[in-house]
Amino acid sequence: MNSLSQDTIKLIIADDHELVRQGIRNFLETQEDFSIVGEAGDAQGAARLCGLHHPHVALVDLMMPGGGVQATQLIAEQSPETHVIILTSFEDDQLIHQAMEAGALSYLLKDVDAAILAAAVRKAAEGQAVIHPRVAQRLKQNNQTDLGLSPREKEVLGLMAEGMSNQTIASTLHIGEKTVKSHVSNVLAKLGVNDRTQAAVYAWKHGLTKNN
Repeated sequence: MNSLSQDTIKLIIADDHELVRQGIRNFLETQEDFSIVGEAGDAQGAARLCGLHHPHVALVDLMMPGGGVQATQLIAEQSPETHVIILTSFEDDQLIHQAMEAGALSYLLKDVDAAILAAAVRKAAEGQAVIHPRVAQRLKQNNQTDLGLSPREKEVLGLMAEGMSNQTIASTLHIGEKTVKSHVSNVLAKLGVNDRTQAAVYAWKHGLTKNN
């Protein structure tokens, strides 16, 4: 394997179907900024690889042995800096919620376009969530909780979920950066989360932001 540049995104692929892993690998390896550092067929193997390589992103199947939910939990323990993208064929509401609660950043279905998958990997490496449109619609239909967020706080949360910095949010909403900081603090407090990534995941889970 060639030495990795500072900008290379390291990934692992976790799926119990070898042909699926091969297909994903064959595509991702065409992307010059991606490097596949390992493959696993179950939850324990995925966590072990993440603990060893500390990849930026882990593509995790939901229904492999051990389950994608457990894999996500174990990966968070072994490599907290690794962002998990659930890549699955299942749209079950309970599984979606369990994956998000376990710490998955993004949730994509296997019918997603290859270019969208590549874009999602790049976003995940920067801590930005991407949710498949059909999944996002289900979340919005089933969850309308806003926890007392003001209209402006909802706007700020939506832009946070898109990965915008405070400065960019301020420019977008034509308000001061200090005001944005205040809104962000209020949003984190009301959602009961510790950082922007958790807020973005919460926003997707509860249908509080626009679809990517």
